[in-house]
Amino acid sequence: MVYLPTPQQLRYLVTLAETGHFSRAAAACAVSQSTLSAGILALERQLDAAILDRSATKHAVFTPLGLELVAKARTALSALAALAEASDAARAPMTGPLRLGIIPTIGPFLLPRFMPALREAYPGLKLFLREDQTERLLDQLEGGHLDVLVLAEPCPCGGAETLAVQRDEFLVALPKGHPLAARESVAVAALAAEPFLLLEEGHCLRDQVLNTCGAGVGRSSEFAATSLHTLIQMVAGGLGLTLVPRLAVLAGITEGADVELRRLEGAGGWRSISLAWRPNSPHAAEYRALAPLLASACA
Repeated sequence: MVYLPTPQQLRYLVTLAETGHFSRAAAACAVSQSTLSAGILALERQLDAAILDRSATKHAVFTPLGLELVAKARTALSALAALAEASDAARAPMTGPLRLGIIPTIGPFLLPRFMPALREAYPGLKLFLREDQTERLLDQLEGGHLDVLVLAEPCPCGGAETLAVQRDEFLVALPKGHPLAARESVAVAALAAEPFLLLEEGHCLRDQVLNTCGAGVGRSSEFAATSLHTLIQMVAGGLGLTLVPRLAVLAGITEGADVELRRLEGAGGWRSISLAWRPNSPHAAEYRALAPLLASACA
């Protein structure tokens, strides 16, 4: 008889891989550390497989087989989530809980306009929000912890189905009085000789800005910001210049800061605000129906 792991054991396994630590994984699963450890140990015995490298004591280190099992566990949990979604789809559309993930370079600027419109359009919806970086949101989507995401493309979206909703142009943010501010617009080539400020690693906006500027970006500053708000203050302090999405500007991110904005010359200076969900989701039509509300909030 083939032993089948329980969904709870799979959840323990995936959460441990995501957190890398037993205590944090236990807290995320709302169980004690001893319960989670016992569940993983039972899974190893039942599968007769070494999932963890027991010689590592401080952090959870997975064996090669363990990493393969984590990937398969994510797929299994995603399939189970699809099963529950198929049942939920029989209800009235856009009612009940909706777990929405959004990236931090969109959330603060879009949600104040998007959420009231969403509540008005779908009063039976109970919204739960999660703000995080793109890669972690996609992992949670695949694992069934989130239903739909608001992302910025281009980005590595794995197997998620995406729908581009609105183009979000980049503007050049310059310190007050900077020589380039004398121009109506700034060419990418003009950025080559300037210290360039970026968000820290992990933010998709960092990669999108670098892809836009390409070889035109010269020496980058040794400093990186954790948020767009910090990035704008760094520009205002004269540390360099950067590109900022128009969505953030419309939300007032540069108000009160000694920053000047100019249009970026050339094609490709933009990102796409997009929706993403699991492929073949029975709620795909409902998620697509969010696009007009999202586009209106972006405008």
